[in-house]
Amino acid sequence: MTTQEPQQIRPLGVAMIGYAFMGKAHSNAWRNVASYFDVPAFEQKVLVGRDRVQVADAAARYGWAESATDWRDVLERDDIDIVDICAPGWMHAEIAIAALEAGKHVLVEKPLANTVAEAEAMTRAAQAARTRGVQSMVGFNYRRVPALALAKELIAEGRLGTVRHVRAAYLQDWLTDAQAPMTWRLRKDTAGSGALGDIASHAIDQVMFLLGEAVTDVSGRLHTFVSSRPGADGPEAVTVDDAAWATLSLTGGAIASVEVSRVATGQKNSLRLEIYGDKGTVLFDLEELNELGFLDATDPVREQGFRRILVNEPEHPYMDAWWPQGHIIGWEHTFTHQIRDFLLALSQGSAPSPSFEEGLAVQRVLAAVEESASAKSSTVQLTVPVSDSPAEGA
Repeated sequence: MTTQEPQQIRPLGVAMIGYAFMGKAHSNAWRNVASYFDVPAFEQKVLVGRDRVQVADAAARYGWAESATDWRDVLERDDIDIVDICAPGWMHAEIAIAALEAGKHVLVEKPLANTVAEAEAMTRAAQAARTRGVQSMVGFNYRRVPALALAKELIAEGRLGTVRHVRAAYLQDWLTDAQAPMTWRLRKDTAGSGALGDIASHAIDQVMFLLGEAVTDVSGRLHTFVSSRPGADGPEAVTVDDAAWATLSLTGGAIASVEVSRVATGQKNSLRLEIYGDKGTVLFDLEELNELGFLDATDPVREQGFRRILVNEPEHPYMDAWWPQGHIIGWEHTFTHQIRDFLLALSQGSAPSPSFEEGLAVQRVLAAVEESASAKSSTVQLTVPVSDSPAEGA
């Protein structure tokens, strides 16, 4: 009689598509997550990009075992279990749907897609894959800022009472110079939209995530301040917005104002959130991401005032894995937390959050802002299916 050897479970094989800005950020997370968090074993198998030489160089620098130029070939590999999509938005739908149909778990950068139709197709593919145990997630990494995760906890605990209104502003200035060159981010056919999809998607997701509510109606405005930029063959028309404004009504009765710009001179990467309830307020600025402002309006009036919470204690979300108290973390850690949460969800057999349904909900709000802007800021009503309501994920 022989004793059967226990089956060896191999590490999860990861492929990543795209190696530029987001590819570098995600690679850093994959390379470091297991050093700080107890996650399932995985291997950085292959980095995929169009330029053979450049992607090979990036793979060597970012810790990937090999490189490839055809993502379709990579999806056919049996040693690939996870596909991390960091390619531009116009490629998201095709790659994600193919990966899910091939049985690969998928993480895709935000926004989910360039259009609602693409996002809906991706969500249908994700729902079908989920019945086979194949999971998916969209990368709204700011949910993993410890200070914002703490804000989520405070709101859920009722510390702010009834939230009445929210102010969200995401401001950058990298397009302030009218001579800044043309890029794919400034063409509607490749980017979908400008500041709206690029950074308003983050702001809108935060509003919905922190409050745990959906958007019921929208009014908005878009504006392009620099209509032409230097291209490879001379001046080229900019076909997306430089800035966007929106007013959102939420299911719980709160009103949110959202302002985003990529021409806000002096603002480098400032996502500011102000959430006002009848019992308290929280304040946050991404450029000071280790801090959360909190006012408890139930304190005696003579003692009221904003307190500065340095979110570096082991009791704060994610922080027990990092440094001693008071030693701050940075922007890149949000991606490490994102990969950690994704891997843990896979190991537990649970659906990671934010789901494609949540990404679709954001996409519908973005589309409503565009629709409103084209109709002179008229109010656009949104129908919110139960399946699209924001999840309570961390």
